[in-house]
Amino acid sequence: MDATLSTAAAAQPAVAEQPLPGSGQQPLQPALRYDPEELARQYRGRWDLVLGRLFQLIAPFLGLLIWVLWDRWRGVELKNRRKHAARLREILTELGPTAIKIGQALSTRPDLVSPLFLEELAKLQDELPPFDNATAFALIEAQIGQPIEQIFREIGPEPVAAASLGQVYQACLHTGEKVAVKVQRPDLIGRISLDMYIIRSLAAWAKRTFRRIRSDLVGIVDEFAGRLYEEMDYTQEGRNAERFLELYRHPSIYAPKIYWEYTRTKVLTMEWIDGIKLTQLDKIAAAGLNGQHLIEIGVNCSLKQLLEHGFFHADPHPGNLLAMYDGRLAYIDFGMMSTIQPHQRYGLIKAIVHLVNRDFAALAQDYVDLEFLDPDTDLTPIIPALEDVFAEALGKPVAELNFKSITDRLSGVMYNFPFRVPAYYALIIRSLLTLEGIAIGLDPNFKVLSVAYPYVAQRLLTDPAPELREALRELLFSQGQFRWNRLENLLRNAVNSEDFDLQGSLEKAVDFLFSERGAFLREQLVDILFSSSGNGSTDGLTHLQRLWSILSSNPAFQPLQLLPLVAKVATKPEAQQLGRQLASRWLQRLAARLIRELLLAEEEKEPRSPASLNGRNRNSGQAGEIQTVYASPAQPASAV
Repeated sequence: MDATLSTAAAAQPAVAEQPLPGSGQQPLQPALRYDPEELARQYRGRWDLVLGRLFQLIAPFLGLLIWVLWDRWRGVELKNRRKHAARLREILTELGPTAIKIGQALSTRPDLVSPLFLEELAKLQDELPPFDNATAFALIEAQIGQPIEQIFREIGPEPVAAASLGQVYQACLHTGEKVAVKVQRPDLIGRISLDMYIIRSLAAWAKRTFRRIRSDLVGIVDEFAGRLYEEMDYTQEGRNAERFLELYRHPSIYAPKIYWEYTRTKVLTMEWIDGIKLTQLDKIAAAGLNGQHLIEIGVNCSLKQLLEHGFFHADPHPGNLLAMYDGRLAYIDFGMMSTIQPHQRYGLIKAIVHLVNRDFAALAQDYVDLEFLDPDTDLTPIIPALEDVFAEALGKPVAELNFKSITDRLSGVMYNFPFRVPAYYALIIRSLLTLEGIAIGLDPNFKVLSVAYPYVAQRLLTDPAPELREALRELLFSQGQFRWNRLENLLRNAVNSEDFDLQGSLEKAVDFLFSERGAFLREQLVDILFSSSGNGSTDGLTHLQRLWSILSSNPAFQPLQLLPLVAKVATKPEAQQLGRQLASRWLQRLAARLIRELLLAEEEKEPRSPASLNGRNRNSGQAGEIQTVYASPAQPASAV
């Protein structure tokens, strides 16, 4: 280790005490918290440290810049741009943990980095050579406060994995449990603290100096540093693991148990998971596991994280997802987690609805509401750009959509217009793109959006949140017309979702229909049921038969279980009023049919004179209108 970094490692950032969950004890070393003001006090005036590290950081980038300018002068910059991007990736790898993490973060920032560089940064790996066992074991003993042989019955002679922040050993406790022991690099906190102080200072200088920079660089650095400090605090990672398992407990999902007695800020001891990386296709097949099903489990779990609870795993790379031999999918690394606020989750679903409706003006406004664009941004040139990105994709069935191709095209729009990508969205994109990359490795024809759509459908149909009720209304009503085909498509996809609770969903739907918030739907329901669809060929009752058929296709659907629900509804005044309106309209329809049949019967008895033929034509024209509205043949519903 060089002298600069040895001295830097001694400078520790400000920290705050937090108890260990479930232990009733205080950790030997307190949990880390990023404090830029405290870092500034520590490093301001330490020119020997700062300038030495600054030179290490800047020198390789200056070399890359000279190369780019030389190629531009020779007119070959575009030809060599991919080589420039590859060299940037190599530089970040050489500069160590902070630079590697920054490169990984930049790989999800299309507002800051051009698409070609995004592609290269996405390849960035954080694997580094391991540090020596003597240092690792000494750190374990110092953190736990016991000799290594008293902590573990045995521990592996070499780490089984080494990354930018630490390395992992396989060990066995004296009680017999097999565990994974994660040990942090001994010089990590000092190195990253110094790097973050320098990078934050450079970001502030760049923001003041270059007016073309639209994004809040200092805010981005602070957000990144906060996540990185959390990742360096292994007690926080343990709490993340327990919260993850509590929220997403499912027969097909698993997370390791945390052994708090042997966990501290720089040492994490958790249950050892025997499994296969999702990229090891031959081993998955040999174990008799269904790789595609495992990916479907991962996609559905990610959607719950992103759109339901808002606490999500932001780094689901192949090393963090294991196929267990009993068919479950295990998440094993919880250092990088993030959260999405409820209004952001609902905003994302509303954006999906506006995409389906091809309402690109509303979609542009969604980007304002989701804080991608300033409220005073001129959306006029952005709306056609969004339409150009999504129009072609929306012409295809959901099963044919490729998430990466859409994201790549959208990245170009974000780079060319004044978008700024919120940190939560950047992590979402990284998460979903990583999952799709793993999935395509297992099945080249796999489409994340095809698996995701049933979940979105069942959320729209079952979630009672006002924001999603409004989104459902926007989806089903287009230009004053009720879109039966969209309702049928939503229901058809929803019943294919493994989380679709049919009985509970029907109860929620009925409760909503007869609530104050469902008044708008009750007011239109009579017209919807007794009017034709948009092409005038299929009436609402025929569509109800189709919906019943879709429900009946679900093995969980038991019609007799609806009797208590019907009895409950029958007592509601709103239901009684609706029933009277439906009965009145049905009687009008029946009367119209009887009159039509009587008129036709009388005309058949009369001699056919030209005048009577003219009269018959007029009457059958009127009757024909009734027939078109009420008794038209069914047409198959188109997909959304």
